[in-house]
Amino acid sequence: MNNPSSLLRKGIFLAASIVLIGGTLTFLVRQAPAASAPAAPEAVPVSVATVPEMPVTEWDEFSGRVQAVNRVEIRPRVPGRIDAVNFEDGQLVKEGDLLFTIDPLPFQAELARAEAVQAGAQAQVALAQTALDRSKRLIENHSIAQSELDQANANLLEAVALLKGADAAVQTAQLNLGYTKITAPVAGRVSRAEITAGNLVEAGVTALTTVVSVSPVYVEFDIDEQTYLRYAANGAMGNSGLDHIPLFIGLANEEGYPREGHLKSIDNQLDARSGTIRVRALLDNAKGDLTPGMFARVRTGGSTVAAAVLIDDRAVGTDQDKKFVLVVGSDNKTAYREIKLGPMVDGLREVRSGLKKDERIVVVGLQRVRPGDVVAPTPVAMDSKQRTAVKM
Repeated sequence: MNNPSSLLRKGIFLAASIVLIGGTLTFLVRQAPAASAPAAPEAVPVSVATVPEMPVTEWDEFSGRVQAVNRVEIRPRVPGRIDAVNFEDGQLVKEGDLLFTIDPLPFQAELARAEAVQAGAQAQVALAQTALDRSKRLIENHSIAQSELDQANANLLEAVALLKGADAAVQTAQLNLGYTKITAPVAGRVSRAEITAGNLVEAGVTALTTVVSVSPVYVEFDIDEQTYLRYAANGAMGNSGLDHIPLFIGLANEEGYPREGHLKSIDNQLDARSGTIRVRALLDNAKGDLTPGMFARVRTGGSTVAAAVLIDDRAVGTDQDKKFVLVVGSDNKTAYREIKLGPMVDGLREVRSGLKKDERIVVVGLQRVRPGDVVAPTPVAMDSKQRTAVKM
């Protein structure tokens, strides 16, 4: 048996061990949250610009296509065999220039036959006129009956009618003979020859080539209903108001809108499916560098000056069909802001709604941050020409 003193010492030792272990566990538990607490996220370096507001001239921008003022598809007006093609593919031609020649011999023969019939009809008219004159003299002497005079008069009328038919046949034969020489109906550029010499062609059916006028040209584009209503409210959609709307055009390879034109006409109805209406502008093409079918950028308006918020296009993000920017608050946290964009103005994009003057937005580094992130902003100018990008 263990003595009492030995048991006492063991009890004291066990109690001290329990207290020591409990204290250690308490210390570890208290220190665990501090050790596992996540570190604060590092601020992301971005370029931030202050949103300016300045007076701008309101312009509307559209996309269009160059169209020829005159486009003629050349088809033969008489059948026959092509004798000659009198142009080079893509050649500039004047109105009346010879393009194709159809074998004229059958039509010359038809003209000769018609002229022969015409000569016979003229002889019949002369004979009938002589007979009528004789009958008139005889009727005065009561040498013939009235019926004979009436018959002579009828014979003359019949001969005159036959002569008119013969004259029409001659005119038709002359026209058909003239149609064997196919000429350019308008001045412009001729396409390639679809039919070569030796082929038979059918009147009104066989396509020979096309001719399109060169200068001036149309630029056709569609404007939306809201723009149409805005122009109409200012009286610009009437015939007398079209000339008062400034219009400038640029090609795909041109900077800005270096070509000036003017509105020619507006369609008579709105397309209910697209909500747009077709507009036609007239543009000089003296150099001939505009070809039908070319893409054209169109800018119209310019009659209203208003204060506008402008930003760099690089600051704009796309969220499905929405446009947005990241606004930097006073605590350097970013916030999502949906915006409505307008046209370009001197290299910057107009913001129709969603932003206010003097707000700060992320310009460079948009792809590296999300709404709610803390950023390390570096101030830059909003003008892209003056901005120095942050090195990432």
